[in-house]
Amino acid sequence: MRLFAALPIPEPARSEVSRLLQRLRRGDWPVRWVHEDNIHLTLKFFGEVPPDRLDVIAEALQFAVPGTGPLSLSLAEPGVFPNLRRPRIVWVGVSAPPALELLQDRLERRSEAIGFPPEGAPYHPHLTLGRVREGHRLPERAIEELQAGYQPLSFLVEQLVLYESIAGRGAPTYAPRVSLELAA
Repeated sequence: MRLFAALPIPEPARSEVSRLLQRLRRGDWPVRWVHEDNIHLTLKFFGEVPPDRLDVIAEALQFAVPGTGPLSLSLAEPGVFPNLRRPRIVWVGVSAPPALELLQDRLERRSEAIGFPPEGAPYHPHLTLGRVREGHRLPERAIEELQAGYQPLSFLVEQLVLYESIAGRGAPTYAPRVSLELAA
């Protein structure tokens, strides 16, 4: 099982990101764009995990969630990782209260305690739009094109979900394995 913990993105933010993706797909960028159904805010990537570890991961998530409460987030400006000279990921940033960073840190600590190493890089909340093909560059005015007509929106997230990424033809599908309410 290929697992990751994430926050699903509700409407109308999901529609705004989908609209941006549809516009970008019409260009000739050397990018493998994500499917609109797969838009989410990743908090922890577990990778390939044997099925018998699902309960242990679910328990770690349950310990990380209490006291978080629903999260008021906002879409921020789009960008690329690591930079325009060597682009790998095209993304939309997410502005968040300290409670999101606390939740993500709790997930990292609980995950490390059950054998999953921390990411090692500071957490930068974002929604992945696509992955740049190896050895390719983006158009010269990529950032301007990303931001043209884009509308940052606020939204409320009330769930943390442990997803399984299931490979298939085309885009993978993400099946929820555990859903937890973000209650105060």
